[in-house]
Amino acid sequence: MSDWNTRTKLVHGGTRRSQYNEVSEAIFLTQGFVYDSAEQAEARFIETGPDEFIYARYGNPTVAMFEERIALLEGAEDAFATASGMAAVSGALTSMLKAGDHVVSAKALFGSCLYILEEILTRYGVDVTFVDGTNLDEWRAAVRDDTKAVFFESMSNPTLEVIDVAAVAEIAHAKGAKVVVDNVFSTPVFSGAIAQGADAVIYSATKHIDGQGRCLGGVILGSQEFIRKTVEPYMKHTGGSMSPFNAWVLLKGLETIDLRVRAQAASALAIAEALEGDAGLERVIYPGLKGHAQNALVQTQLGGKGGTVLSLDLKGGQKAAFKFLNALEIAVISNNLGDAKSIATHPATTTHQRLPEDQKVALGITPGLVRFSVGLEDADDLIKDIKQAVAASKA
Repeated sequence: MSDWNTRTKLVHGGTRRSQYNEVSEAIFLTQGFVYDSAEQAEARFIETGPDEFIYARYGNPTVAMFEERIALLEGAEDAFATASGMAAVSGALTSMLKAGDHVVSAKALFGSCLYILEEILTRYGVDVTFVDGTNLDEWRAAVRDDTKAVFFESMSNPTLEVIDVAAVAEIAHAKGAKVVVDNVFSTPVFSGAIAQGADAVIYSATKHIDGQGRCLGGVILGSQEFIRKTVEPYMKHTGGSMSPFNAWVLLKGLETIDLRVRAQAASALAIAEALEGDAGLERVIYPGLKGHAQNALVQTQLGGKGGTVLSLDLKGGQKAAFKFLNALEIAVISNNLGDAKSIATHPATTTHQRLPEDQKVALGITPGLVRFSVGLEDADDLIKDIKQAVAASKA
């Protein structure tokens, strides 16, 4: 399978067939498994072999198919599927940290990720230092000899800063620290974070991997040793594992993710280019635009692809942003992303609402900022819809 090209891996990777030789992957919707004898049960609790299962919280054939397929796509040795993206973030970090450990994190993060670092980890004695993720000098100054891990979003939410994975990994590894990357906005289609030096990669599978707004899921990817000796014991005992049904839905999502994400990114670039210079906008933020501060990094790290999300900063602040959102006819107002449907979000009052005002300002989350996740609709239709909504925001 490792020799297959991406789209072949996404259709066939990890497939297990029952005695019925079904075409579509089977849903093993069971929480437990039957043993042939008491001796077999004892042996399995001592050590599970390939394709041996104990309990759905520990593993399941459908979940295993999803884990193997996403690992093939990411180029990782192994993966552990979780109940949600935030279960993956908290599981990856908490499983590897203890009181007294030091973590360095980029400060531009999704609100729930900030909560994990600012509130939960510090509550249990973990020391956390925040830096400007795009400033390598700040990483060098913050990473210490006792730093256990660094954490960042490879493309930040919602201001779309792109962090140099390879450069930060080099800084961290020089001090013996592990590199943990939330890769949602970069997507598993465009990013090669493992090859660039990440020790662990996290996805909210709720986003592009499902891609059709159906279910929650997450995944932690890394070396087999990290996944099976660090992540798995923590996750199976704390209960954050993925359900077999959700794993089946996400397997179906992986079959088409390459096609979907490439189409969405092409539309996102077309929209961003069409909106640049619009009189109703303070700025258009899209990493694929030549004027973006990290566009050169996008060329090397993401193969020139700027992702599926852009952010629009409307003149007139929150009032204009709300007028814009309410005027949209195709895109829906919601707080997900990576969906087949275009979705618009006002981060300052939703996903990042809990942040103090000065922190929002420091992160560039202005009252007029709208995050726009580009779907699979016709790009020309979306451009017309956005332009009429921008015009309405000025009324």
